[in-house]
Amino acid sequence: MRAVAARVTEASVTVEGEVVGAIDEPGLLVLLGIHTEDTPEQAATMARKLHELRILHDEESCASADAPLLVVSQFTLYGDTRKGRRPSWTAAARPEAAERLVDSVVSELRERGATVSTGRFGAMMAVHSVNDGPFTVLVEV
Repeated sequence: MRAVAARVTEASVTVEGEVVGAIDEPGLLVLLGIHTEDTPEQAATMARKLHELRILHDEESCASADAPLLVVSQFTLYGDTRKGRRPSWTAAARPEAAERLVDSVVSELRERGATVSTGRFGAMMAVHSVNDGPFTVLVEV
């Protein structure tokens, strides 16, 4: 499981002209990719890491600062570009499995008390964000 976590002052996801998820205060925009071999246990670990990741101002986390997260499914994080000019997607989980695990990460975050907004799985999404810093990290479990 792989995530790109960006510290933002605001972020939103639009599908067909409709805002489907947004945070309008400082928090994290999380682009979340699911690998073919990922498990529910890894989803729980990813949720904990994202919630407790100390990259907000003054080394705060979403947990300590009660900051929101916007989680967007992003299968392209597992695009393999080592050969040729066209990415291979063989490492990315099939949509059915990926959607379950993305939902698991979101559920785990909410069970931890996090405020979580999401994109729409499988949709063509326009992601808007105002990076803060910018401060962006890759998180893998």
